[in-house]
Amino acid sequence: MKRPIQAILLVLSGLGLLHISLFTDLCLRYVKEGMRPMLVASGTVLLILGVAEAWSQLRQLRGGRSDEDTPHQDHTHDNHTPDDHAHGDSGHGHDHSAVPRVAWLLLLPALSLLFYAPPALGAYTAARQAPKAVSEQAHFDPLPTASPLPMTLTDFTTRVQQDRKRAIKGRSIQMTGFVTPGKQAGSWYLTRIILTCCAADAQSIKIRIYGGPALPPNTWVSVTGTWHPGGTLGTKSAPVALDARTVKKITRPANGYTDNLPFPAV
Repeated sequence: MKRPIQAILLVLSGLGLLHISLFTDLCLRYVKEGMRPMLVASGTVLLILGVAEAWSQLRQLRGGRSDEDTPHQDHTHDNHTPDDHAHGDSGHGHDHSAVPRVAWLLLLPALSLLFYAPPALGAYTAARQAPKAVSEQAHFDPLPTASPLPMTLTDFTTRVQQDRKRAIKGRSIQMTGFVTPGKQAGSWYLTRIILTCCAADAQSIKIRIYGGPALPPNTWVSVTGTWHPGGTLGTKSAPVALDARTVKKITRPANGYTDNLPFPAV
């Protein structure tokens, strides 16, 4: 790979990172909000390096043209042998300034970030993961009296399988997530994907929904209903499921990669 191409790749990669992190919110498909400043910094550094490399190449080209215009000196007394000139200063006969051809593969992700950013994680990922295990909880605060009661998927799961007081029994619950199809025809799960750092460590938490329409995968919905009876509530035998009364389509919330109560999309 020639050095001018290296400069172009650095510039494209820098522009791609800045496009998804500084000028748009596309980076939030792959990383948490707290990682955005580092992406902006990385994109800025790559862009500067690319411009500096291009400027260096331009100066070398101008310098080479100037040398062609000046008379050449007599090199008859040069101590170098023909072999020295053939092999260069390294003496190995190889151009060590070249970059491996595999570096061309950087062109695809650089162009992708600029023109076609990969979609956010969703139903395809969640359907192939085991649900995230919730932590053990010994004490539960009393539930608010609101009806329906907004809850996160994690809180609902923990209450169903660990709250011995069964405070969730008979309560109208409202939860938000996206649709992940189940293995049986017509079955589906309300799902959230949680990122610790980036898409590589994504984990999903799912609630089985009974009733309501089977909407297309990745449709964001707000579901209101009551716990689906089964097993013994407050123990591991209780199913993490909801009998839906209403299912309403919504816009993906801005905190889509968390399991917090939703707030509006930006």
